[in-house]
Amino acid sequence: MPKDKRNQSARSERARLQLKAQIAAIDHALPGSINVVMNRCGKPNCACHADPPKLHGPYITWTRKIEGKTVTRRLTPEQLERYEPWIENNRRLRELIGELHALSTQDAEHTEGWDRKSPSTHSGSDEREH
Repeated sequence: MPKDKRNQSARSERARLQLKAQIAAIDHALPGSINVVMNRCGKPNCACHADPPKLHGPYITWTRKIEGKTVTRRLTPEQLERYEPWIENNRRLRELIGELHALSTQDAEHTEGWDRKSPSTHSGSDEREH
């Protein structure tokens, strides 16, 4: 194996090991998003319409998709504190998986000698992400 391919392979292996360690360090990963809102109501004489306004809330919701449908659940401030790091862990996990996908694609292209800039050289297969 030529020296540049060995160097590329060693760098790639180190990067993969770092990604695996970061992925393994993630504990809970909760999908979806958390939203915190303060609202005004429809009563014109309510304090939420005063100057300065005293808005209603906070109203905290966790929203995610289940079988293609949006599901929303109300959370208490204590639940927000408990689950917000889990949502962040899920975001970070998706980033790390994206990095692993990119690294794996780069390795395959390098190993096979494929030219990244000319997708028209593929063998007829669909190269879109699935």
